[in-house]
Amino acid sequence: MSTFLSGIQPTGLQHIGNYFGAIRQHIEGHRAEGEHFYFIADYHALTTSRDPAKLREQVRETAVTYLALGLDPERATLFRQTDVPEVTEIAWLLACVTGMGLLERAHSYKDKLAHGIKPNVGLFTYPLLMAADIIAYDSDVVPVGKDQVQHVEMAQDMVGYFNNAFGEVFVRPEARLAEEEAFAKVVGVDGDKMSKSYGNDVWIFETGKKLKKLFGKIKTDSRPPEEPKDPADVLPMRFLELFLEPAELGEWEQRLRAGGEGAPGYGELKMRAWEAMEDCFAPARARREELLADPALVDEILAAGAERARARARRTRDRALEACGLR
Repeated sequence: MSTFLSGIQPTGLQHIGNYFGAIRQHIEGHRAEGEHFYFIADYHALTTSRDPAKLREQVRETAVTYLALGLDPERATLFRQTDVPEVTEIAWLLACVTGMGLLERAHSYKDKLAHGIKPNVGLFTYPLLMAADIIAYDSDVVPVGKDQVQHVEMAQDMVGYFNNAFGEVFVRPEARLAEEEAFAKVVGVDGDKMSKSYGNDVWIFETGKKLKKLFGKIKTDSRPPEEPKDPADVLPMRFLELFLEPAELGEWEQRLRAGGEGAPGYGELKMRAWEAMEDCFAPARARREELLADPALVDEILAAGAERARARARRTRDRALEACGLR
């Protein structure tokens, strides 16, 4: 039976790009066979976070978001990274067998240097902690996007370094890419990749007039409705693709291509996208309100998850300590 591991960055309000790019795969994946561990990476957040109150809020919001969207704590272990201190102990053991050169090749580290940003030690050693996150639970499958494959490969290298020195102690993980790469990059209302940094994002739980106003900002051109159009060149269609069933989506595409009196205007497309998103996330919005009204329940879920995760990580740590002579 495989053990799956995924980390979740507590970056505040998650947008629909986060949902279709990663969260949906996490929710659907944990219904498959095997054990599933999902940790909220609050230690990793400290490489940039300097606002304690905001970080606490973001960690809770991340937990509530996943639970509201369907993560079942009976089928998957959801916990805070900081509730499993054994992970930092494993990271130190890995640090003692890992060369500087491997860390210097990390994409995130090189990217900061290329942009003239002076990285802190936490960012430099980020791959060590990430490898420990994976290794601690004997994870053998790590679902990731293409930009995260290198971290899994670095974890494989570190497992090799340690096992070569002290015997077969750690399990070698394998990356698993999301099957639906088409959803890996959701566009924002301006046509660029959706990102909070660009201010073009749409919060998963946005609703009502605010959501309608956001969808009204979707970038369009001045072509009249009756002019035939290629659906690939119509930005509102990118949003309809996320929410509509294939049959209905095909009807909208056909009307655009045909043009004439029956062709939809941009306002009609935006209105349908707004309605479709409202319907898609309505159950999750209701569940989110229930969770926000019962913070003790969220705390209980995270505490229970931490207990299960620590038990697993403790066994891994003890096995490693004994192997290298510290037990």
